[in-house]
Amino acid sequence: MEALILNNKFVHLHVHTEYSLLDGAIKIKDLVSRAKEWDMGAVAVTDHGVMFGAIEFYYECMKQGIKPIMGCEVYVDPKGHTRREGQGGNYHLLLLAEDEEGYRNLVKLVSIANVEGFYYKPRVDYDLLSKYSKGLIASSACLAGEVPSLILSGRYDEAKEKALLYRDIFGEGNFYLEIMSNGLSEQAVANKHVIELARKANIPLLATNDAHYLESSDADWHEILLCVQTNSTVNSKNRFQFGSKEFYLRSPVEMWNIFGDELSDALHNTVDISERCNVKLEFGQYMLPEYKVPEGETLESYLALKAQEGLARRFGGREIPQEYIKRMEYELGVIKQMGFAGYFLIVQDFINAAKERGIPVGPGRGSAAGSLVAYALRITEIDPIKYNLLFERFLNPERISMPDIDTDISDKRRDEVIDYVVEKYGRDKVAQIITFDRMKSRAAVRDVGRALDMPYPDVDKVAKLIPFNVSSIEEALELSHELKALYDGNREVKQLLDYASHIEGIARHCSQHAAGVVISPEPLVNIVPLKAINGTQIVTQYPMEPLEKLGLVKMDFLGLRTLSMIEETLKNIAKNGKKIPDLTQLP
Repeated sequence: MEALILNNKFVHLHVHTEYSLLDGAIKIKDLVSRAKEWDMGAVAVTDHGVMFGAIEFYYECMKQGIKPIMGCEVYVDPKGHTRREGQGGNYHLLLLAEDEEGYRNLVKLVSIANVEGFYYKPRVDYDLLSKYSKGLIASSACLAGEVPSLILSGRYDEAKEKALLYRDIFGEGNFYLEIMSNGLSEQAVANKHVIELARKANIPLLATNDAHYLESSDADWHEILLCVQTNSTVNSKNRFQFGSKEFYLRSPVEMWNIFGDELSDALHNTVDISERCNVKLEFGQYMLPEYKVPEGETLESYLALKAQEGLARRFGGREIPQEYIKRMEYELGVIKQMGFAGYFLIVQDFINAAKERGIPVGPGRGSAAGSLVAYALRITEIDPIKYNLLFERFLNPERISMPDIDTDISDKRRDEVIDYVVEKYGRDKVAQIITFDRMKSRAAVRDVGRALDMPYPDVDKVAKLIPFNVSSIEEALELSHELKALYDGNREVKQLLDYASHIEGIARHCSQHAAGVVISPEPLVNIVPLKAINGTQIVTQYPMEPLEKLGLVKMDFLGLRTLSMIEETLKNIAKNGKKIPDLTQLP
C-alpha cells in the first residue's frame, strides 16, 4: 500500500492563507515551500471571498518553481447578491481559474461581490456565476456549501437539483463534488451522501482538506486566532470553533491513506485539475493611462515642449544658462529612452490642476527633487542645479523602474485632487489602494491574553516588557532578561508568548492606504479585484507592491495637515489686511 501511495500524486486545491483574515493562518511563503517539499508541482489559494494575496502567491510560486492555481471560495446567495434581508443564507462555493479568461472572470466576480454584493459577506448569485463562468472550475466546497448544507438538512432531492444546476452553470466536467476528512461527524455524513450523489448524477469527486493552518500542531493557536476574530475567549459559551483539529495541510501520503482505497478518483482529480489550470500573468509591462496630447504631437515631443516652456517661465524671460539647457536635454533623453514621458505629463497635469484651484501642494519630496524636468513642469519647486541634486537618484537608465513622485497635498483638500483624476480618467479606472494592518508583538500579546481570558494586569505587564524596537517576540526574549525569566518560570506566560509569537505579523485588518492611488488605461476590474471599504470607498484588493509588479501606475497623494495649517494661516493674514507672502520666495 505504501508503494502505491508514494507513486500517486495529490494537489491541495482548497487552502486558506492569512488573507482569509483572522480565519486562515497559513503564510504564503510557507505554503509554497511545503508544496515544493512534497513535490506537489502545484498548489491553490482559495481565500474566503477575496483575492488579497493572489499576486503575492503567484510571484512566490514563480520563485520556487511551483504552478500557482488562482482561486477563491466565494459566497453564493441564491436569492440575489444585492439582497439586504436578515443575516446568513450564503453558501460557500470553490472557484479555480483554468486560464487567463477564467482569472479575469474570477476577478470580476470577486469585485462585484465586494462592491455591489457586500452584506455581512461579499456575495455573488447564480446569474453572476452564469455570466462569468467561462474558464472557471467549481466545486461544492465545505459543509457550508449549498449541496452539503441541503444534504445535512435531509433535503436530498434539492441537493441533487443544486448539484445539477452548478454543473449546468459551469459546464460538463467543470463542476466537482467535494469530499474531505476533518474529524467532524457531520462531514462523514455529508461525504457518504455526496459520494452517492456523485455516482448517480455522474459528477466527479474532488478530495480536499479545507486547510486553514499549516501543521496539525497549529490547531491550538489557530483557535486563539478565531477568538480574536469573534472577540470572544476560550471560555465563551457557544463561541465559533472549527470542531476538530484536522483543518491542516495534510501531506499527499495522508490524503492517500484516507481516500486511496475506495476514492482514488477524487485524489487523481486534484492532479487533473492542476494540469488544466494554467494562468499566466505578465509582469514588468507598464500600463500607463492615456494622456491626450494636441494633434501632431507625441508624448515625448509634447513633454519636451511643456518642459522647455516651463523652464523659460522659471527664468522669467532671462537667458537660460547652458548648464540648464544641457541638463534638460539629458533628462528628456533618459525619460524618452525609458518610456516615461506619459507619466510626467500625467503627474504635472494633476499637480498644476491642484495649484490652479488654490489647493496647497508641497514643494516636492524625495528623489524627484533631483529632476530639472519636474522643476520646469512645476511638479517640484526645488531647483536641482542650484542645490546640486542628482537626477540619477530619481531616474537611472541602468535600473528600469517606474518613477516615484510623492505629492504632498492639504489633507483637507486631498479628495478634490482625487476627484479631478477620477473625472479626467474615469471612475472605473481610478481607485485607492488597500493596505493591511499586521499584528505587532505587543498587540499580539494583548489579543492572545484577551482570548485566553487572562487578567488584564498580567497581560499588560508582559506586553510592556517587550521593547518597542524589536521585530519579533523571539527577539524580545533575547533582549529582555525580565521577560525571559517570566517566560521560563511561568507556564501561563509561556503559553501566552508562544501563541502570540505565532499570530504576530499576521494580517489583522484591511484599510485604505494613506496615500496610494492607482490609475489604469482600462477599467480596473479587468485587471485587479476591487473592494468597497466603509461601504463606499473603492480600493484595489492588491496592495502596493503587487500592483507595481503588474505594471499599474501608482501615485502617492499624501494628505498633510501642515499644508492645511499653512493655508489657514495665509487666509488669516489676508483677513487682517496684510500682504500674503509668496511661499516659494521665502529665504
